[in-house]
Amino acid sequence: MKRNYPFALAISLFIYSATAHAEAILHAFNWPYQLVEARAEHIAEAGYKKVLVAPAMKSSGTEWWARYQPQDLRVIDSPLGNKQDFQAMITALDQHGVAVYADVVLNHMANESGLRDDLNYPSTHVLEHYAQNQEAFEQQTLFGQLSQHLFSSTDFHPEGCITQWHDPGHVQYWRLCGGEGDAGLPDLDPNQWVVEQQRTYLSALKAMGVKGFRVDAVKHMSMYHINQVFTDAIREGMHIFGEVITSGGAGDQSYEAFLLPYLQQTTHSAYDFPLFSQIRRAFSFQGSLTQLHHPESVGQALDKHRAITFTITHDIPTNDGFRYQIMDPTDEALAYAYILGKDGGSPLIYSDELSANEDKDNGRWQGVWKQPAMKAMLRFHNAMHGKPMTVIGSTQCLLLFTRDQAGIVAINKCGEPQSYTINTREYPLNWYRPYYDVLSDATNTISSGFHTITIPARSAQMYMH
Repeated sequence: MKRNYPFALAISLFIYSATAHAEAILHAFNWPYQLVEARAEHIAEAGYKKVLVAPAMKSSGTEWWARYQPQDLRVIDSPLGNKQDFQAMITALDQHGVAVYADVVLNHMANESGLRDDLNYPSTHVLEHYAQNQEAFEQQTLFGQLSQHLFSSTDFHPEGCITQWHDPGHVQYWRLCGGEGDAGLPDLDPNQWVVEQQRTYLSALKAMGVKGFRVDAVKHMSMYHINQVFTDAIREGMHIFGEVITSGGAGDQSYEAFLLPYLQQTTHSAYDFPLFSQIRRAFSFQGSLTQLHHPESVGQALDKHRAITFTITHDIPTNDGFRYQIMDPTDEALAYAYILGKDGGSPLIYSDELSANEDKDNGRWQGVWKQPAMKAMLRFHNAMHGKPMTVIGSTQCLLLFTRDQAGIVAINKCGEPQSYTINTREYPLNWYRPYYDVLSDATNTISSGFHTITIPARSAQMYMH
């Protein structure tokens, strides 16, 4: 497979990915920076090694989606906090061994067509606000001079909405629009000036202590734009990943057109939508857990060193068009046991802080990050880091695998108990040394060549010493 980066860099990134990128990431979605800072110790105690936080830039409006509409990249100032809040959060998390990942928006700027006719960013109104509060905004500045605009009309593609969603050229050139009559999000042209400003922005965040970037709307950026912005210097020591939504893996039209080229032409990681599609099929009423036996071998999961695994993303509950992908709560919990029990991938745990008028699910995901079962699964995940995985067996109802001789994961999606007999000579496990289930504190001791495990209905077991 041809790649457009130096071989030595590829090897160093592979090694870094294999060792550092398997750690769980808390997606602190829509959390104010001060709230993340206040919870730093508890986040570390729960077992998280990374926290993905909201875009650090200038944005306004209280809605969650307003955080993804940049007004200015030179300033951190939004309803979720400012530059001082952002730095204090990084410092607090670092003191507890937790790294900060920043969501970054590079494809577009805010849709302000209802307020003005020009494409100057930030707007003249914002520049005037900077001038009136010069001392305060100097403290929030990442780079540049706030007396002038950052971008003008020459820095954008022509106006027009995406209509051909299977055509990469169309998707990456035209605007994301919200519906009939919406002018859409002004789409940035990757000219030299734009690229230089975005490089400076990322470098400034990195200098503050950010250790990773989630690239928003990366499906809508050309490979040229992506690779121009993410230089060797910016990528060094960073975990970078994008969200390219697909309906499946190999053979799926959206995978072949968008995600595969992104993986082939960059060194980034990516959301593992192929595996997510496989998980949803496996846990569906007609599905079978055999679909999770070796999904990577049939192109239905990404390479484990580049995969961001998940059971839900922020777009699924907050956008009506994706809500059909919400899993049954029990199935979602079982799917978490799978992604936190398996080898490979960086598990992303979504936990939101949506306002009451935005939350359509009565706070279902607000406290997920600290639930006892989640903390137990994270304990298992961290203990098994680097240990090989062997799938012992799978049926429609049951999936059973080991992590070397140190751990056993058993998942039963069906409404009746399931049993499986392990040949411990074929699949070596430790005898006469109790394994305990982190989810129930039950114990299981192996004392013969054939050992039977019974898993209660609709439950998972994650055994370790």
